[in-house]
Amino acid sequence: MQTVYLNGDYVPKLSAKISIFDRGLLFSDAVYEVISVIGGHLIDMERHIARLERSLGELSINAFANWAAISRNLVAENGLKEGLVYLQVSRGVMDEREYRWPTPDTAPTIFAFAQERALVKNPMADRGMRIITRPDLRWQRCDIKTTQLLYASLMKMEAVAAGVDDVWMTQDEMVSEGTSQNAHIISREGVLISHQLDRRILPGVTRIEMLAQAKSMELTVEERAFSVDEAKNAAEAFVTSSTLLIMPVVEIDGHKIGDGEPGEQTGKIRQNYLAAVQRASSTTN
Repeated sequence: MQTVYLNGDYVPKLSAKISIFDRGLLFSDAVYEVISVIGGHLIDMERHIARLERSLGELSINAFANWAAISRNLVAENGLKEGLVYLQVSRGVMDEREYRWPTPDTAPTIFAFAQERALVKNPMADRGMRIITRPDLRWQRCDIKTTQLLYASLMKMEAVAAGVDDVWMTQDEMVSEGTSQNAHIISREGVLISHQLDRRILPGVTRIEMLAQAKSMELTVEERAFSVDEAKNAAEAFVTSSTLLIMPVVEIDGHKIGDGEPGEQTGKIRQNYLAAVQRASSTTN
């Protein structure tokens, strides 16, 4: 039986209960993090915790816990070798449904769980992702990792209906990001272009290490928005996320990227990223 964490206790999955008056359930008044696990080690945990605490601060949710210990314990309790740890924090439970926030001393609801998933040997890394573009109609604080994910879910279902892998969202024909990934391209001149950090995108943790690896390969990096046409005419395209890691994109709106195969530079960045992860894992956690 899977063990999960809920408000200070580690309990069997089927024993975990949350009030129907929890604000995370009623209003998506909650934030979350997803930390990848490779070889039984939590990857970039400190950066994920820092982003979680930033999200909590942006929404004025008063929540404090030993996030690292919770994550490590879930990996150990569930014998997780590869997959993810999911952490979620809501503003807590109210006496009745009410838009206005409860008093600041209201206890938050904190839960977490571990989930198996193939990350390193994902077959999509060999074939590449096929992407379609759609308007970005999310709320305008995408830099906060909230549980308001309905539009992202709708877009993922549009991708399923279209027979492709995912969606890149756009504002005025400029790519913001994927439904659950940061989006990047490498131009025909060899320049890696990644959307600058602002309120339109999530500040991706995997993105940080990806950019470091790209610079170590002496690739020129530009942090700016790029257009759909620029992406279609790029030599390579890819996404980054905690669960996809570095994943090549080979098609956008039916248009082949480069020769229609995963890009060479993207493959090298992915290999270097995995090597860096393995080195870090041998000395941490």
